[in-house]
Amino acid sequence: MSIVKHKTRPIRVCVVSIALNIAVGTLSTSLQRLSAQAEKASGTMYSSKRMTDGKQWTTHNLDVNTMPSYCYEDAELNCRRYGRLYTWESARRVCQSLRDGWRLPTDEEWWQMAKDYGGVSEDSDNRGKAAYKALLAGGGSGFNALLGGGRSDDGHYARLEAHGFYWTASESDPASGWFYNFARGGQALHRQSGGEKQRAFSVRCVRE
Repeated sequence: MSIVKHKTRPIRVCVVSIALNIAVGTLSTSLQRLSAQAEKASGTMYSSKRMTDGKQWTTHNLDVNTMPSYCYEDAELNCRRYGRLYTWESARRVCQSLRDGWRLPTDEEWWQMAKDYGGVSEDSDNRGKAAYKALLAGGGSGFNALLGGGRSDDGHYARLEAHGFYWTASESDPASGWFYNFARGGQALHRQSGGEKQRAFSVRCVRE
């Protein structure tokens, strides 16, 4: 009997060892996944650039899944390509969720940044064409704006590859906010008021 016990003891140790290795491996994988999720939520996976206004801007449309936010035509592929579309309130929250001082830029900050590249249509000699060209993807600024379209408050998607709408943190009235519109048709950047807060637009974030 003692011989039998002696023979089975290493087998038991081996089984326990294998079980522990599997458990540790599973825990390690889970921690890695959580770390990646936290990294994405914190915004560290988003590239940014210090623009000529002296502030740091994200250079890709935000794609952090928060409620409410949407993929154009509810297609995940569009989120990966153009980023998510956010209501005014969720846009403010999602930039703050990146931490480290990130926030949704104000109208003044958008206006000043655009001015450094020629200005918006209402206050430039070329009707906003220079800023449109410089700030659009492939332009010389590195800002890489995209024409990601938008979503109306009743769920209708429109203007993909025709317009890029970007929220600011500034209200034009209690129900609306200022936004910036990259318009492909006129090849111009427009500053606009009256964006209903329940509409969903693209988002860039800024920090000092």
